[in-house]
Amino acid sequence: MDSQKEALQRIISTLANKNDEIQNFIDTLNQTLKGVQENSSNILSELDEEFDSLYSILDEVKESMINSIKQEQARKSQELQSQLSQCNNALENSEELLEFATRSLDIKEAEEFSKERQMLQTLKFLPVPKAPEIDPVECLVADNAVTVAWRMPEEDNKIDHFILEYRKTNFDGLPRVKDERCWDVIDNIKGTEYTLSGLRFDSKYMNFRVRACNKAVAGECSDPVTLETKALNFSLDSSSSHLNLRVEDTCVEWDPTGGKGQENKVKGKENKGRSGTPSPKRTSVGSRPPAVRGSRDRFTGESYTVLGDTAIESGQHYWEVKAQKDCKSYSVGVAYKTLGKFDQLGKTNTSWCIHVNNWLQNTFAAKHNNKVKALDVTVPERIGVFCDFDGGQLSFYDANSKQLLYSFKTKFTQPVLPGFMVWCGGLSLSTGMQVPSAVRTLQKSENGMTGSASSLNIVTQ
Repeated sequence: MDSQKEALQRIISTLANKNDEIQNFIDTLNQTLKGVQENSSNILSELDEEFDSLYSILDEVKESMINSIKQEQARKSQELQSQLSQCNNALENSEELLEFATRSLDIKEAEEFSKERQMLQTLKFLPVPKAPEIDPVECLVADNAVTVAWRMPEEDNKIDHFILEYRKTNFDGLPRVKDERCWDVIDNIKGTEYTLSGLRFDSKYMNFRVRACNKAVAGECSDPVTLETKALNFSLDSSSSHLNLRVEDTCVEWDPTGGKGQENKVKGKENKGRSGTPSPKRTSVGSRPPAVRGSRDRFTGESYTVLGDTAIESGQHYWEVKAQKDCKSYSVGVAYKTLGKFDQLGKTNTSWCIHVNNWLQNTFAAKHNNKVKALDVTVPERIGVFCDFDGGQLSFYDANSKQLLYSFKTKFTQPVLPGFMVWCGGLSLSTGMQVPSAVRTLQKSENGMTGSASSLNIVTQ
């Protein structure tokens, strides 16, 4: 009897152990199921974001294609309209000639008919004008304007006007047949030169060609000429700007909400990186990939800063900045890529700027390495920034009058990025600008003027 009880006890103990094992297995299955559900939810969320990104890219491509089609349609419509106008003029001339010939046939007297025949023989149709010749030596590219000059291969007093065609390109030499950009047209030019002004030089070159027109017909286009139109183009690097700044291309605005929307975006991107799922890189047609400033996080704390996405490593460059009228505080300048995420422009030895403060008291000052130089000038509506990297000079101008505001003299030991700080307001940038002729002239005689290197001890080695 005792042996049976022991056996039964062992069976009960074994069943209890199995029951615990089954319960543990069930718990494990529940946890696994919960994990699968969470992972599935995350994957679905990531897929939604990926599809949203792809839809956005497709929308951009669609918009670009639609714009190209519309431009080509407008160009062809304009050309056809011009040809139709020329044909109508020719038809009117032909009708007059036919009417004159019909009257001549009705003349019966020989002498009078002889006179009319002589008059008919002296009639001449206007010939097709020859192609003009663009003179590259006489063409001028300066101050974001291009002056194109041309001449006729031989004198033609029947020319009524000229048609100038131009387009932007990033390719040197002769225009490519399959270039993605359409020709822009300027009609009814009376002289033998024309100036295009107020351009944004967002391409390396521009192609030009000219046609001559008389009262009846337009001639062939001249041989195309390519002129260099290089300038600094950059946008704001939104990927590392302070979360209290709302950044879009060349505009930045203070965001009192703390950039919660952007923060969620960043977290989403970080989660994608952890999950190991690669996300497609969004690049618009013709855009540059943003410059990478190492693996540093966004600006934070009281460094309400955003940098440009293109580094300056050599040469002379110029851009302009305009602040909103109610902007309480902002800075404009340059900084090394190594500027810390807690650093403020002008308070380190790696940044130079001028600072405008319209809060509590109005101040205007130049800053570098935590040293301040008060500026006894009126804050302009637009500020022009001139950076001579090789010459070690950073100058600020009234963009309208080209009056010098301040000039730093230093030795740049690293590439610099355009830098901006804004609090309670906004800034808008103008890039793709050449160094103005007035600024170049002032730079030659600027040494020794306001803002010498000794005033802020800014010479760096």
